[in-house]
Amino acid sequence: MPIIRIQDLTGNSYQANRYNGEYAPKYEVNDGDVLISWSASLGVYVWHGEKALLNQHIFKVVFDKTEISKAFFVHQVESILEKAASEAHGATMRHLTKPVFDALPFYLPPLDEQRKIAAVLDKVSNLIAKRRQQLDKLDEMVKAKFVEMFGDEHQFDKWNCISVGDIAEICVGVVIKPTQYYTDNSGIPAFRSLNIGAMTIKNTDWVYFTKEGHEKNKKSIVRENDLLVVRSGAPGTACVVTKEFAGYNAVDIIIAHPNIEKINPFFLAMFTNMPHGMNQIREKTGGAAQQHFNVGGYKSLNVILPPIELQNQFAAFVEQTEKSKTTISRSLEKLETLKKALMQEYFG
Repeated sequence: MPIIRIQDLTGNSYQANRYNGEYAPKYEVNDGDVLISWSASLGVYVWHGEKALLNQHIFKVVFDKTEISKAFFVHQVESILEKAASEAHGATMRHLTKPVFDALPFYLPPLDEQRKIAAVLDKVSNLIAKRRQQLDKLDEMVKAKFVEMFGDEHQFDKWNCISVGDIAEICVGVVIKPTQYYTDNSGIPAFRSLNIGAMTIKNTDWVYFTKEGHEKNKKSIVRENDLLVVRSGAPGTACVVTKEFAGYNAVDIIIAHPNIEKINPFFLAMFTNMPHGMNQIREKTGGAAQQHFNVGGYKSLNVILPPIELQNQFAAFVEQTEKSKTTISRSLEKLETLKKALMQEYFG
């Protein structure tokens, strides 16, 4: 029997753990069951898949005490988990104990009203899901274009190859006690791993340097067209600094200043995020408890070097795709804002 992990619920699953022994029926999960992850990533989900088994980081909800709409329950729990997070325990990993969850206040109107509320929230949630699917499809389209133009990770021999260190200057953001330079949001924003996605900058959860700290760490100030590469957690994840974010500082991430006459930064970032780069990065990543990627590893990364005209052509395709993603993302933000407002109206 497959064992359900939090990754399987959030869509970040990479393998299926299985259990071959005996188990009690109460640990069995069937299609349509409501599950709540209580560790690391708090969330409520409806399981859609084959029969499976719970692990110790997930609650299964059994509707055996009163008449209640399952969809209504899921929406309300989604809205109150953020409030519960403030009572959750754990410094390095958020988790929610069963007594805390059992004690959460729950609004329970008549069943007909529950169904009406759930129907409205379902419509908005379905639109949100469609927008996210559109963004995922655009990301897949860019990956497919890269393989179409440059081949897959097994076709390096089609092009000249070179080390990243030969076409880019590599350094690292502030590593030693970066918090000594932190201030409130009146300072200069600084990139961390949290702000780096694959080919995208996550414009939230910034830390800020004092003006003095920023000046003291000029080497880690990022420029337009720089590559930012994650060192710890999700090593190798890379994005390009756009004009909007030039002049920010950086904390404990790899910064690459590419020679744009030889390599297009968007091409290099995509190469890094694709299996072409990631396979090499996994071989170079050390650390048992937390994967860690160092500057030397990125310098020695073997990268293909197609004609710059071809690289620029791919970068133009990425730019057009990003425009479409921006339009969809704005629609997604409006829908998410609407859903939050509706939840506040219904659940307080």
